[in-house]
Amino acid sequence: MKLSQLFRNKKQVLSFEIFPPKPEVPLENLFDSIPGFKALSPDYISVTYGAGGSSRGRTVEIASRLKNTYGIEAMAHLTCVGHSVEQIDQVLESLKHENIENILALRGDPPIDQPDFDFSKGAFRYANELIAHIRKAKEGDFCIAAAAYLEGHVDSKRLDEDRRRLKDKVDAGVDFLVTQLFFDNRLYFDFLDRAAQIGIDCPIVPGVMPIFNARIKTMTARSGCSIPAKLVLMIDKYQDNPEDLRKAGIEYAGKQIRELLDGGAPGVHLYTMNRLKSTTEILEVAGLR
Repeated sequence: MKLSQLFRNKKQVLSFEIFPPKPEVPLENLFDSIPGFKALSPDYISVTYGAGGSSRGRTVEIASRLKNTYGIEAMAHLTCVGHSVEQIDQVLESLKHENIENILALRGDPPIDQPDFDFSKGAFRYANELIAHIRKAKEGDFCIAAAAYLEGHVDSKRLDEDRRRLKDKVDAGVDFLVTQLFFDNRLYFDFLDRAAQIGIDCPIVPGVMPIFNARIKTMTARSGCSIPAKLVLMIDKYQDNPEDLRKAGIEYAGKQIRELLDGGAPGVHLYTMNRLKSTTEILEVAGLR
């Protein structure tokens, strides 16, 4: 089923993100947790794509198992970094063959060992070019999602430039948007107003990243996401006690989700980090269990 239909028919959509384990780790370690995730009743689960396309085979395999074995609607991430048109079309063909109808189209991160990666050498430099290609590809008629950056993409020099890039993606054929991590819900609701002002009228789903450890500071620094002062104080308070920090992070994420849904968000996309127990606890705090 195309996820665009969900947003037309369902008031608020709950979704999870999972990621492929490292190549040396058996996929069964992840699949063992899928029945537990399914019991939480997500409307769909998305599967990430490694930096530089490093996990593309596993992404397709996991998405296929979600859909065809476990009966969970799946969305496969697809990035254009370092890929030729032929490679992109091969992935699209694989997804079509596995009955996957939903794609999150991204520019993607460069390979980890290539910090000076030249994006211009790929077939597609920006996500909007990938989206336009998917939209007209003979390999299948996909529902396409894209990423939105509430505080601007880290590579954008100005916010107005970032908004134009986002509008380009929507105009290329996006059905809905999923935001990257943020910790202040005012940023999300303000972003909705700004998006509407430039003619973006597709659903914009907030992505919520729980804080499980103090490494979140490094992640936010790389992504350009700000951390509210109260959250910095919380991290500093519990940084020497990992379990207490995890519990505090679960409480914060659960309340953030509740506030977003009560404020009228079309759903919420939870970055689970493959942690079933913590995901369950977050939904309990949010009143979704």
